[in-house]
Amino acid sequence: MALAEMLSRVAAELALFAGVGFLLFAVNDLMVDVIYFARAVWRSLAIYTRYPRAFASALGGDAEPRFIAMFVPAWDESSVIASMLRATIARLDYENYRLFVGHYRNDPATAAAIAAVKDDRIEAVEVDGDGPTTKADCLNHLYDALVAYEIESGRSAVAVVLHDAEDVVHPLELKVFDRLIDRAAVIQLPVLPLPDKHSRWIAGHYCDEFAEAHIKELVVREAVGAAIPLAGVGCAIGRKALSQLAAMQDGNPFAGNSMTEDYEVGLRIGALGLKTMFVRLPARPGEHGVVASRGHFPATLGSAVRQKARWLGGIALSGWDRLGWSGGIGERWMRMRDRRGPLAALLLVAAYTAAFLWSQIWLAEALGAPIKSRLDATLAMLLTINGWLLGWRVLIRAAFTTSAYGLIEGILSVPRLVVGNVIAMLAAARAVSLHMGGGATRWDKTGHIFPAELPQ
Repeated sequence: MALAEMLSRVAAELALFAGVGFLLFAVNDLMVDVIYFARAVWRSLAIYTRYPRAFASALGGDAEPRFIAMFVPAWDESSVIASMLRATIARLDYENYRLFVGHYRNDPATAAAIAAVKDDRIEAVEVDGDGPTTKADCLNHLYDALVAYEIESGRSAVAVVLHDAEDVVHPLELKVFDRLIDRAAVIQLPVLPLPDKHSRWIAGHYCDEFAEAHIKELVVREAVGAAIPLAGVGCAIGRKALSQLAAMQDGNPFAGNSMTEDYEVGLRIGALGLKTMFVRLPARPGEHGVVASRGHFPATLGSAVRQKARWLGGIALSGWDRLGWSGGIGERWMRMRDRRGPLAALLLVAAYTAAFLWSQIWLAEALGAPIKSRLDATLAMLLTINGWLLGWRVLIRAAFTTSAYGLIEGILSVPRLVVGNVIAMLAAARAVSLHMGGGATRWDKTGHIFPAELPQ
C-alpha cells in the first residue's frame, strides 16, 4: 500500500512537470499556427486577388542564365553519387552551372564513382587529407576550388547552391535561384523527404516533420523577421554574402568545426543585416507539386537517432554556445524554439514514465488490489487542457502531411508521432553525451540510397 502511494505521488509529480512544460510548448506552437493562418488569409484577400500566382516555369523569360555553382560534399558515397550526378545533369532545366563535388583521398570508391560520370560541368575536388573531417571542412575546400575556377575562367558565380550526394534536384531549381537571388542573400526551398515503402515508420516520420516545418514553420519564421536557417540542401547563398562570411572567418565561409554548418550560415548571414528568404513556389500551372529538394532520409532507428543527435547537438547545444542570443524579438523567439529539443525530450521521458507508473497502479487496482488512485483536481484540469491542445497538434500535423503526401500518409502521421517521440528521446540522450564529451569532431554521416524512380 505504501509503495503504491509513493509510486502514485511520483507519477503525479512527473505528470505535473511534464504537463506544465507541454502547456508552455503548446501555447508557443499555437502562436505559430495563428500567425500562419492569419497570414494565409491576408495573402488570399490582399495579394492573390490583385496579382496572379507565380510559377517557377514562367521565371526568367528570355534573360540569359547567370553562372551558378553547386557544391556536393561527399564522403563514402560511392553507392549514390554517380546516380545523383547523372540525374541532376539530365533533369536540370538550366544551362549555365558547374558541379563542384568534394571527395577524400582515402575514399577511392567515391572518387571513381564521380569520375565515371563524364561531363565537363563536373569538377571533382579532392580534400587534401584523410576523411572524414567535417562536412563544413569539405565545403570549404569546394569554396576554394570555386575561387580558383573563377580566377582561371574569368566567370563569377551569382550564387552557390548546396546539395547532398543523395538528393533529387528539381529541374527548375536553378532557374528559381537565378531569378530571385538578387532579392535575398539566402534562399531556402522546401525539403520534402521521399516516402520509403520499406520504412513507413522511421523514414516516414521525417515526411511528417518536414511537411509541417517547410510548409508552415519557415513561413512564420520569415514573417516575424527571423533569419531562415539553411537545411544544407535545396538552398542558395548569394556569392557576395558567401565572400563576406569567408572574409570574417579566415577565408572559410563554413564553420569547419560545426556539425550544423548549414543552419549557422543562414543565421550568420541574417545577423549581417542581409535578407534571407524561404520560397515555396508551384512548379507549373495545373500541377500540385512545388519546386523542392527531395531525397530519402534514414530508414533505421539507429541511423535516425544518429542524425537527430547531430542536429540537436549542433543547434540546441553547440549552437547556443556558438551563436548565442541576438537580434529582435522574432529572432530570439525562433532561436528559443530551435533549442528546446533537449528539454522537450526530458518532458517526454517524464510523461511516459508517469503514464507507465499510473498504468501499473490502475492495473493493480483492476485486479483487486486495495489501492485507490486519485488525480488532483488541478493536475486533472492541466492534463485535460493539454489533451485538447495535443488533439489540435495531431490534427495540424496530419493536415500538413496530407497536403504534401496524401490522405494515407496523413493518417499514418498520427501514430508516427510516438515514433518521433522515441527517436527524439534517444537522440537527445546521445547529443548530450557527445556534447559533454567535447562534441563530435568528425562527419557522423548516415548511409544513403538514391531512388530508382525519380519524382517529377
